[in-house]
Amino acid sequence: KGIAAPETEVATLNAMKMLEPSQLKSERVQAERIITILDGVIDKLEMRTLVPHITASLDTFAVVLGPEITNILTEHQKLSDEIKNLLSGLEEGDAVRGEAQRGCLCLVEHRLKASVRNILTLLLDNPQLCQALKYRARVRGAPAEEFIKAFREIRNFMVQRLLTSSEEEEEKSQFMDSISFRVKKNSEAITALEAELAAAIRTQEEEIQKKDNMIKDLQTSMQVLTKEYEAVIQQIKEEGEKQQEEEPQASQARCAVLEQDIKGLRAQLKALVLEDRASELALRKSNCRLETEVVNWMQEYDTDMGENQAEFEEVDAAYTEEKAQLSLLMEKHALLLQEYSSIEEARRISQEKKEKALKELAIRNLAASRIQAFWRDYLVRSHLKSKMKGKGEGKNENKVKGKGKGKNESK
Repeated sequence: KGIAAPETEVATLNAMKMLEPSQLKSERVQAERIITILDGVIDKLEMRTLVPHITASLDTFAVVLGPEITNILTEHQKLSDEIKNLLSGLEEGDAVRGEAQRGCLCLVEHRLKASVRNILTLLLDNPQLCQALKYRARVRGAPAEEFIKAFREIRNFMVQRLLTSSEEEEEKSQFMDSISFRVKKNSEAITALEAELAAAIRTQEEEIQKKDNMIKDLQTSMQVLTKEYEAVIQQIKEEGEKQQEEEPQASQARCAVLEQDIKGLRAQLKALVLEDRASELALRKSNCRLETEVVNWMQEYDTDMGENQAEFEEVDAAYTEEKAQLSLLMEKHALLLQEYSSIEEARRISQEKKEKALKELAIRNLAASRIQAFWRDYLVRSHLKSKMKGKGEGKNENKVKGKGKGKNESK
């Protein structure tokens, strides 16, 4: 049983998958049918709204329409005129005649509807004729244009709804909800910003009002100051005029005193001019004398400088010669110094060799003295041992001792 249940589920899923394309196909066919019907209705509306204009100028369109459609349109025009007459008679006639006219009107309306259906059938069966009529007869009433436009909008809306699935519709609704939520939030933010803007504008207007008041106060203070300044100037002018009127005699006396002072000063000026001229003449003489002395000094300076230049050239020549000799001596000194350094190096090497030989000799002497001491010690010990042994052994030791002495003497 546990194995059979999954198999049935898989079978049902496969069946649903097989049915889904057919279901989609049927929905698509239904949508196409609805769209085709709506397009046909729009075409009928367009042609129906052109019929009054075509019947009004039937002679113009007779060549395009042909004799059959022309005759049908002529009869349609007659039916339209008959309905108009009946309607006008209903408005003017009495009740008895009105009942008869209403019956006739119903019959004529049925005939008119049948005529319209017949005309539309004939026109729509010929698409080229429809296109030609639409191109040539473009005159429609404003209500007809609005009605056709509204019907086209309905057709587009229906197409959009038919081509939109439920999931897309749900997504669209969610999207619209999110957009409305965003719009709401944005509107709230806009209202808050508008409130802030209004507050800022109010504060700015208040500041501007304060500044305007300050400007007005300053203007009033400036006006007051100008008035006070004008009053002060007027007062000063009046005081000056009074002083001019009160002091003419004093000014005359002052002028006389000043004239006398001017005369005295002129006399002093003449005396000073004479003194200055005399001093100027003396200064000119001293200046001329100084100029001659300066010229003489310059000539002496030139001669001294010539002699100094000659002496300098001699000294420079001697200096260059001594410098060349010094360079030769320096080269010789460098050679001698090199030889001296080589001699010193040889002396150092020989001294090191001597010191090394002396060290080796001292080491050898020390080694020999140690060997001799060791040998003497050995002889003493062997002598002591020989005394402890017999005479025969003593003779042997004497022989060994004699040999040891011979070795020491040879060393």
